[in-house]
Amino acid sequence: MENKNVLLRITNLKQYFPIKGGRFVKANDGITIDIYEGETFGLVGESGCGKSTLGRTLLQLYRQTDGRSVYYGRTLADVAPRYFDETIRSVNKRRRQCYELKAAYDAKLKEYEAMPDEVAGEDGTTVENVAKFKMAEEVANAKRTMDNAYTDIVSIFGGFMVVGDLSTATQLYMRLARSFRKAAKLRLELAEANLNLSDAQFKYNNSENKSSGAASAIARYQDKVAACEAALDAAHAEVDAARAALDQERAKHADNPEFVALEELRDDGIDLARLTYEEMRQLRSDMQLIFQDPYSSLNPRMTVGQIVGEGMLAHGYFKKNNEQMQEAVLKVMESCGLAPYFVHRYPHQFSGGQRQRIGIARALGVYPKFVVCDEAVSALDVSIQSQIINLLQDLKEEQNLTYMFITHDLSVVKYISNRIGVMYLGTMVELAPSEEMFAHPMHPYTEALLNAIPTTDQRRELLILEGDIPSPVNPPKGCKFHTRCHYCTEICRHVTPELIEVRPEHFVACHHMLHAEDATMHVDEINQVEN
Repeated sequence: MENKNVLLRITNLKQYFPIKGGRFVKANDGITIDIYEGETFGLVGESGCGKSTLGRTLLQLYRQTDGRSVYYGRTLADVAPRYFDETIRSVNKRRRQCYELKAAYDAKLKEYEAMPDEVAGEDGTTVENVAKFKMAEEVANAKRTMDNAYTDIVSIFGGFMVVGDLSTATQLYMRLARSFRKAAKLRLELAEANLNLSDAQFKYNNSENKSSGAASAIARYQDKVAACEAALDAAHAEVDAARAALDQERAKHADNPEFVALEELRDDGIDLARLTYEEMRQLRSDMQLIFQDPYSSLNPRMTVGQIVGEGMLAHGYFKKNNEQMQEAVLKVMESCGLAPYFVHRYPHQFSGGQRQRIGIARALGVYPKFVVCDEAVSALDVSIQSQIINLLQDLKEEQNLTYMFITHDLSVVKYISNRIGVMYLGTMVELAPSEEMFAHPMHPYTEALLNAIPTTDQRRELLILEGDIPSPVNPPKGCKFHTRCHYCTEICRHVTPELIEVRPEHFVACHHMLHAEDATMHVDEINQVEN
């Protein structure tokens, strides 16, 4: 991809669901990925691996258990989240916690490095030190905990994390937070004023009776809009002045290498996991979902027009019974291949493909930036799947959308995706550009999925991955795939592999990853399957 602007940065995301006996279903267990603007990120894996849970957790339909989900489609100034204030007010406490966690990590690491790699076995021979395998896991967990704590504060405070006296910086950040809140409030007032003005102008222009009362109402709304715009400009000037004061304070520490290094980690993204319910609602129009089932996801008592327009009303784009909204509904329906006369029909009057188009129109009616397509074509006939995929591709180009495309169909994900992530039992085991993934699969699970694709090539035996996915309530220790992997050794049973870059933009989490020449599924075979 040429466009490398990050839209979503997910770090160590965990989604656990509580069940009886104080246990948890570990649906997502430490996922770290970046999703770029304008790309389609394909997510594949067997049923029950946590794909849909990840998509819904990113939208905060499920509040994530741990980790960070940072959204860069808007800035902190746009939302002015409460957690920004809370971090500022508790910065000294958070900094102390970071130092304590670093000391704990350093102690664990020192203990680990002092342990021998091999010990004497029961029969007198030298064997691998299993205790060191287990300690490696503790060291990795301690590092993740430390990194999360540092990221939490450094992303906002940057280099001020290491400055001895934080009082001046704290006061400047509190000034910036007040400016953020003021600007955010005025933006909402301006949006409401513009909505009232647009509604009044539309009614006046489409009315035969041009009364003086209607004209004076338009004038009042125009004055309100002008006043809100002036107030918002002043608030933006306050934000700029607060930022300039902070930049001036930062310049005083430009000779401190540690300060400069931490400044590079400061960002203006919004941590979705820390937003309140109302704050997240402000971003709902940016992040939408296309459901898997086109039948149960539509309200049978609502017409197509009501279904598509529901989000527009909820997010304040129009007032109820506004004729402008009907025009907007018809426009988005047309872009999704739905005829205008469908607007008064009910879901039961449509085929599966048409219903999925209605679901797509509903999602795109609020002009999102990021859309989770949750098995959006799996419930459709093969002939209809291609139509819906082509529609999604066209809409992506027209509206500069970013997709997370969740599916279990590898041929589909290769066609539509720029990059592909392979999930197994709640974890990401391989991540690579689409062509690279199919040409050089390097994780044994990816290899197994690709080799299970039916082909007309009689020289290659169809290989089926044996065994079932273990329970997410009690997943295996170490590598979660080791119970089904024929490359498994002792280290796989005790140490969880990290997701590391092994080829350009190709990340793998495996102790015994395949070399490119060892992969048994090649590009020519994939093309043969598709043709």
